[in-house]
Amino acid sequence: MRVKSLERQGWAAGLLMVLPYTLFFLVFSLFPILFGLRISFYDWSLLGDKTFIGLENYTNLLRDEEFRSNLLNTVLFTVISVPLISGAGLLAAVLVHQVRRGQSFLRISVFMPYVLSVSVISSIWVIFLQPYSGLLNQVLKGLRIISADIYWISDPQLAWVSIILATLWWTVGFVFVLFLAGLQDIPSSYYEASQIEGASRWQTFQYITFPSLSKVIVLVIVLQTIASFKIFGQSKLITGGGPAGATKTVVFSIYENGFQTFEMGYASAIAFVLMIVILVISLLQTLLLRRLDR
Repeated sequence: MRVKSLERQGWAAGLLMVLPYTLFFLVFSLFPILFGLRISFYDWSLLGDKTFIGLENYTNLLRDEEFRSNLLNTVLFTVISVPLISGAGLLAAVLVHQVRRGQSFLRISVFMPYVLSVSVISSIWVIFLQPYSGLLNQVLKGLRIISADIYWISDPQLAWVSIILATLWWTVGFVFVLFLAGLQDIPSSYYEASQIEGASRWQTFQYITFPSLSKVIVLVIVLQTIASFKIFGQSKLITGGGPAGATKTVVFSIYENGFQTFEMGYASAIAFVLMIVILVISLLQTLLLRRLDR
C-alpha cells in the first residue's frame, strides 16, 4: 500500500510540474491555431461581417497569381539560403574549432549578430547597401572592382542578393554554435588515429568530421528550412517587398491580407497552407537525411 501511495504522489508531482507548460501551450499555442483554422473557413473581415464560405479561401489561393509568385520567391530563397548558411556555419565552426588562441573572441564575433533584432540588422544593411554613400559600393570602387554605383536594393535580382547576404550575416552564428557543439562531441582519439594513418585534412573531414556531424546536419537543415520559409522581416524592412513586389514572400502575403486589407479569413488560409508546406518539406528532409545517414 505504501508503494502505491508513493507512486500516486510521484504522478501528482509530475502532473503539477507539467501543468504550467500545458496550460501555456493550450492557451497561447493550440487554441490560437484552432481558432485560426476556423477563421480560414470564413469571409472574416476585421471591420465587417463574418460569413461561412467553406473552402472558398483555399480555392481562391489556387487562382491567386500573386500568392503563387510569392510562394515561388519563398522557395527560391529557401533553396539558395539553406545550403549557403549551413555551409558557412559548418566552415566557420571547423576553422574556429582548430584555433587555439583567441577562440573565445572568434566565437563571440561570429555569434554576435544573431542576438540583434531583425530591425537592427535591416537598418545596418540598408545603410551598408546605399548606392552613393554605402560602404559596400565605396569598398568595391576603392578596389576598382566596379566603376559605377550598384543599386543593390532597387534592382529586382540584386535585391534578393542583398536580403540573402543580410540573412547570412545575421543567422550564421546560430548554425555556427550548433556545429561547434557537435565538433566538441567528436572523440579526439578519432583524429589521433587519422594522424597515425597519415590522413590528409580533407580525408579527416570527409571520413571523420562530416559523418560524425550527420545528426547535427539534419537538425540544422530542418531548422533553417523552417526559418527560411517564414522570412518576412528582412523583405519588409530592407526592400519593402519591392521593387515591384519582386521580394514579397508568403508571410508578406499574410501580412498584407491580414493587416492591410483586413481579410482575416484569406490570411488564415495562407498561413495554414504555409504550415502544411513546412511540415511536409521538413518531414521529407528528415526522412531522406536519416536514410542517407544509415
